Amino acid sequence: QVQLVESGGDLVQPGGSLRLSCAASGSIVSIHAMAWYRQAPGKERELVARVTTTGTTDYADSVKGRFTISRDNAKNTVYLQMNSLKPEDTAVYYCNAYLRTIRWGDYWGQGTQVTVSS
Repeated sequence: QVQLVESGGDLVQPGGSLRLSCAASGSIVSIHAMAWYRQAPGKERELVARVTTTGTTDYADSVKGRFTISRDNAKNTVYLQMNSLKPEDTAVYYCNAYLRTIRWGDYWGQGTQVTVSS
């Protein structure tokens, strides 16, 4: 069984910063990509940022230059450093991993709330 546990969500003022963490645990053979998605009320879930095992990253246009994704392969952990936060960044942020146990598959965390408001 695999678990992805997120932490770091909070209420922050516009212009502030937050760092999200997500640790994967369980019967993991290998992890290919780890990513952060978000879902705001009334909107579809969208990709925020993704990082592969080799360190290749990609970002949603709306967060480029403000968010940085990083990964500690030894700890099966992914981070999302969020700077210059805006009210429109308010959402539940979900961790995602494409990994192999018996077979390859997508796994999700339970989500962590990020609220940007004055």
